[in-house]
Amino acid sequence: MTEEILHSEYLYRGRVIKLRLDQVRLPNRNIVAREVVEHAGAAAIVALDDAANVLLVRQHRAGAARELLEIPAGTLEAGEDPTRCATRELTEETGYRAQQWDDLGYFYSSPGFCTEIMRLFLARQLTFDKPSPEEDELIHVERVPLAEAIRMIERGDIVDAKTMIGLLRVARVLGASGV
Repeated sequence: MTEEILHSEYLYRGRVIKLRLDQVRLPNRNIVAREVVEHAGAAAIVALDDAANVLLVRQHRAGAARELLEIPAGTLEAGEDPTRCATRELTEETGYRAQQWDDLGYFYSSPGFCTEIMRLFLARQLTFDKPSPEEDELIHVERVPLAEAIRMIERGDIVDAKTMIGLLRVARVLGASGV
């Protein structure tokens, strides 16, 4: 069941997103409007140290109108490989570099209206370099035991979707592998 796009029009073109209005024909022949937010995609990183602590970043998020605790992540630059983006974002936001990278797959952040695909990575064998956040990022890094981070999800202290998906995925992978 696919929808046929009859007409597309950009209503907004910004630095991070574009807003497109599509007129589409549904399989039942009805014609409806679809608002689509175009996003280049992102990479999100669960950085795990040798003591099973994860690096989380606390920062204010305008959409939530509050500070959130999240895994490091960032938007892909045009044509950028997601692994390269993950490497860059981990260092920028936390100051750490990783020797081991595992690709944990991808997910759509909100497919009902947004094209954003997030690639998820597990970063291990961490060494500290120095953080270099972008000028609009005020980030505080927190080191939290993975087990406690899972409890924080259960208590509602961590409410960011990519962080919940990443932490739960890593807990499942590590639990299954016995690590």
